[in-house]
Amino acid sequence: MNSGSSKYWPKGLPRSLDLPKTSLYYNLEVAATRYPDKPAIVFYGYTLSYGAFLRQVEAMAGYLQQVCGIKPGDRVALYSQNCPQYMVGYYAILRAQAVVVPINPMNLEDELRYCVADSGAKTLLAAQELFEYANPLVQSGDIEHLIVHAYSDYLTTTLDMQVPAAVSAPRQDLGTTNITLWQDVLTRELTPARFEGEYDDLCVIAYTSGTTGHPKGCVHSHGTVMASVAASAVWRGGSPVYSSLAIAPLFHFLGMQGGMNGPIFNGSTVVIMQRWDREAALLLVERYGVNMWSAPPSMIVDFFSNPSLGDHDISSLFRLMGGGAAMPEAISRKLKDEFGIAYNEAYGLTETAAFILGNPVERGKRQCLGIASFGADARIVDPATLEDLPEGETGEIILHGPQVMLEYWNNPEANTKTFVEREGKRFLRTGDLGYVDEEGYFFMVDRLKRMINASGFKVWPAEVESIMYDHPDIHEACVIGVPDLKRGETAKAMVVLKPSASNALTGDDIIAWCKQNMAAYKVPTTVEIIDELPKSGTGKINWRQLQEAARKEAS
Repeated sequence: MNSGSSKYWPKGLPRSLDLPKTSLYYNLEVAATRYPDKPAIVFYGYTLSYGAFLRQVEAMAGYLQQVCGIKPGDRVALYSQNCPQYMVGYYAILRAQAVVVPINPMNLEDELRYCVADSGAKTLLAAQELFEYANPLVQSGDIEHLIVHAYSDYLTTTLDMQVPAAVSAPRQDLGTTNITLWQDVLTRELTPARFEGEYDDLCVIAYTSGTTGHPKGCVHSHGTVMASVAASAVWRGGSPVYSSLAIAPLFHFLGMQGGMNGPIFNGSTVVIMQRWDREAALLLVERYGVNMWSAPPSMIVDFFSNPSLGDHDISSLFRLMGGGAAMPEAISRKLKDEFGIAYNEAYGLTETAAFILGNPVERGKRQCLGIASFGADARIVDPATLEDLPEGETGEIILHGPQVMLEYWNNPEANTKTFVEREGKRFLRTGDLGYVDEEGYFFMVDRLKRMINASGFKVWPAEVESIMYDHPDIHEACVIGVPDLKRGETAKAMVVLKPSASNALTGDDIIAWCKQNMAAYKVPTTVEIIDELPKSGTGKINWRQLQEAARKEAS
């Protein structure tokens, strides 16, 4: 079914946008010119104005060019948790007309080495807490220049809140050649060459999670990233008067767009946290009157499960948005009924620079990906034949739009498998299974490779998890497929209980509840109660880790 058939397009919005033909760096230049004294970044009480933000970007870009020898098109790696230096470094790389290679700060030495080698980056901007993994690359010659920042350099205010130990850790004298401290770079105030970048220059090479084999580098231009930024801003109503909470990791496109590029495009304020802490998040939302927040459902669930929520004023918060996983129905109801907030779900991938499908703000559906946004074409096809499927039938989601990446970096085999031509358009195969309803709204069923085949019945873990969130004692749930002698494969649930749950509650009790609330073939045959679920760097529940461990144990 063609995505263009939805009759519930947001009122007053055009079907396609006139996209900016400018670089992302230009967005910062415009915001700093318009609002030089306005807070651009707030970091645990420290405030960096747009004017100071731009000056630091210029100084870092000058150093990259004059000392590190960075030329247009060169790749520069960025390896850090969320902090002001991440944002300054990101835009400095773009100001130097280079390409940002954001690297997951959870990656260790070998994973970092792979991304650096694959991208060809010779300069690395890294956080002090990650120095032990970055330094060996300097010593081996894989990296020629390493610039190290300490989060505490931007922590100049005495705070009445707990900050992560890595944030308060003092700057260290690393005393090694080819390594430069961040503050020393800024002190030199080197001036970069005249900016001559174009919107179709390469902008970001973002690595996927590497679920099979090595991660793949998704190549984006300023234009593809800008298409997603502009579309999200118009769709959700971005404005300079809003402030945004940036907790989702900036290395990932959810955080990169919703917590950095989007607010800078709008000229708004970013309240940034180094890592997730629901107590600190609650204080920051209240203190700085945060209006908008892009986050994965797991963070939203944790935030609104805080028993001290009622002791704080979070009335400024009016727009919650995100994706990556479906928001559990029970949590959506709680947000709407108790706080008057509708979680605006959307859909995107690293390959689409985030936003490409979205729920209309005024007519969203729960646990729904939304409709195809400006200039996008989304289809549901048979994964084997790639033929279009009728409404209501489950198949693979394929996407065409201005935000779709250019290619996978140096990986022609992956490009061949991922892109297909349809009606003169280039579509991206997502590997995600879904269906489209009679109103043109898309719904996620699961990952193509995550389906559980139990005695011939297709069990979709995301669906089972969503139902389990209705259980009054379940805080988080993850359903995985494990081998079974009789059924071939069966569902196993790993659950984290709420603090209020009875100590007498057992896995068998939860199974009994499941039998009353879902079809028999969907009921997990085993429920294991654990203290916490593993999370990826983006805050998503890492179901693969659990599934691989369970299958290894079974074998």
